[in-house]
Amino acid sequence: MQEISELVRVWTPRLLLFARQWTGSADDAVQEAFLNLYRLRTKPDDAVAWLFKATRNAAISGQRSGTRRKQRESTFALAAPNWFEPTGENRLDAETVTEKLWELPPELREVVIARLWGELTFEQIAATTETSTATAYRRYNEAIAALRRCLKIDES
Repeated sequence: MQEISELVRVWTPRLLLFARQWTGSADDAVQEAFLNLYRLRTKPDDAVAWLFKATRNAAISGQRSGTRRKQRESTFALAAPNWFEPTGENRLDAETVTEKLWELPPELREVVIARLWGELTFEQIAATTETSTATAYRRYNEAIAALRRCLKIDES
């Protein structure tokens, strides 16, 4: 049997093209096939054919898993209450607030998401983002203030 490194060099582009028929994660499927080949105690007689079959199976399996995950996420999203409840005369919709949230710099946005959706404490956020608790708190307040400004919400 050819060395695995030679198989990787020669067959990876072809396997990627083959896997793209079934999944957007072709790289993962091909990598999984090569890892499984490496782990086999008894190598197949025809390694190339085996790799194509293993790649196909991994791609189809990955696509099914992705579809199931999306369905679960959609079901949960529909069942979950809105994270933003409009109040008062100047009612805002969640879509607008979410759009403005994604316009924040990543270091501010991650703190808001961790605090509001993840329900993390500022200590937990600090550990996650590898910052101090004071920095996590400051970023959260800065993000909320920025959202209020761009959404024209009175801070009183």
